[in-house]
Amino acid sequence: MGPGGPGSAWPLAGTVLVAVAASLAAAGEDCLWYVDRNGSWHPGFECQFLSFCCGSCHQRFCCRDPLRLITERQQRHCLAF
Repeated sequence: MGPGGPGSAWPLAGTVLVAVAASLAAAGEDCLWYVDRNGSWHPGFECQFLSFCCGSCHQRFCCRDPLRLITERQQRHCLAF
């Protein structure tokens, strides 16, 4: 088959998936310090390889779910308020 054959989408999809995972891992999205809803201070921490900071302004943890990601920019925004 030629370049547009039925099996050609899978290698491309795999390449895109690896690129997205690498960019998330290389993004340096560690969890910055934060204050929870009770007013308790929590120090910042680093997430392991292929995981990133997740949660909200008042609760942070490491995960691999991009839908729960909280970027360092969003975390700094939490500190302003």
